[in-house]
Amino acid sequence: MGSESEIFRVNMNKKESISAALPLQEHWLQLSNLDLLLPPVDVGVFFCYNSNNSKKKMSFGSMVSVLKNSLAQVLVSYYAFAGEVVSNSAGEPEILCNNRGVDFFEAFADVCLRDVDFHDPDYSVEGKLVPKKKDGVLAVQATEMKCGGVVVGCTFDHRIADAYSTNMFLVAWAEIAQSKQISLLPSFRRSLLNPRRVDVDYSLDNMYIPVSQLKPDINITPDDEDYLISRIYYVKVDQLNHLQSLATPKNSPKPRTKLESFCALLWQLVAKSAKRDDYSYTKMGIVVDGRSRLGGESAAMDAYFGNVLSIPYGGRKIEELTENSISWVAQEVHNFLETAVTKEHFLGLIDWVEAHRPEPALAKIYSSGNEDGPAFVVSSGQRFPVEKVDFGWGVPVFGSYHFPWGGRAGYVMPMPSPSGNGDWVVYMHLLRSQMEYIETEASSIFKPLTSDYLKLI
Repeated sequence: MGSESEIFRVNMNKKESISAALPLQEHWLQLSNLDLLLPPVDVGVFFCYNSNNSKKKMSFGSMVSVLKNSLAQVLVSYYAFAGEVVSNSAGEPEILCNNRGVDFFEAFADVCLRDVDFHDPDYSVEGKLVPKKKDGVLAVQATEMKCGGVVVGCTFDHRIADAYSTNMFLVAWAEIAQSKQISLLPSFRRSLLNPRRVDVDYSLDNMYIPVSQLKPDINITPDDEDYLISRIYYVKVDQLNHLQSLATPKNSPKPRTKLESFCALLWQLVAKSAKRDDYSYTKMGIVVDGRSRLGGESAAMDAYFGNVLSIPYGGRKIEELTENSISWVAQEVHNFLETAVTKEHFLGLIDWVEAHRPEPALAKIYSSGNEDGPAFVVSSGQRFPVEKVDFGWGVPVFGSYHFPWGGRAGYVMPMPSPSGNGDWVVYMHLLRSQMEYIETEASSIFKPLTSDYLKLI
């Protein structure tokens, strides 16, 4: 690559364990049936703070003290993050809430924040600015940059929390750091997701699969075109609005959502890339949060901590996706999404898992791709609370998830730009050949994320 981000060094100066500030009664917390659909993968998230963005000048040591003290306090409520995952007698994962603590790393990077190539997080973020979690459920790293900026990175076990739950935690942590009350206390009421005694909906076999039925992994090396790589782009709000107009049928009383429109474009681009490689079929999935579907008029699900996700997907012949309009593709996206945006879908999914326990299962599309044709998943990060993760020294100038999730399928996460002007920042984990095609054919839409765009100094 030749970029400075490839060669800068990060020195780990200190590691300690941060436990909850108050004693906790050791207990077991079972995972819900929806948690059990997640493979053992870790998710990274990071926030960048400019050196001159501070409300009050603080040394790095003072910042670390604030982070540690407030982390210890927030773990009293979010105690699942201070535990560890162990297997029960049936071989299923559970959380042992024993307050083992969160591994906290202090580091120094010999590079200025503006010289970090965030467009290429495989080199600039992976293993450098987000910690490698070896034990426990959550790991945190605070990194001082050569310019005086700071990066706070976290890595958490996806089986324990989805993005919604992690966002709750991050906001609560920042609130405590500023001596505020926690605005949303977590609920661990697994009874909210109890299975029913009804007949299993076996149509869900089309969306989820027991792991024993998975095909063996194919050995892919970093030099292969079919190797998954990560990039971060930004998309201007005027491009999003134009895309939405293209995706909405004429005379339609209601426009397509920006997410459906974006997904339609991306699916078409992936199909065009795959056509060059003689594939005939491709799939796309979209992560759906079930809280609003299961909650109804009740606010109980709003505070629920755990995974409440489903990943419906659609599959189409490549020629259909490449020869039809964006509005046609957007209709296909809307069609398969409709199957999973109901309360009955999520209740049925809980029952489906119960019928297959204790054998683990996961979304079919996670293991799709390669010989079956390319596949990818889009997860909306529009609720990513960048502007709320202020620990007392200012709002982050940039934040993003980092999720090279290890499956055969790609993963895409659009998030609001820290500029607050309606732009999107898009994390993309796709095949190298797909990324090269997108950068060539859609360069007017997908702009590589730069320090100038982020106003880093």
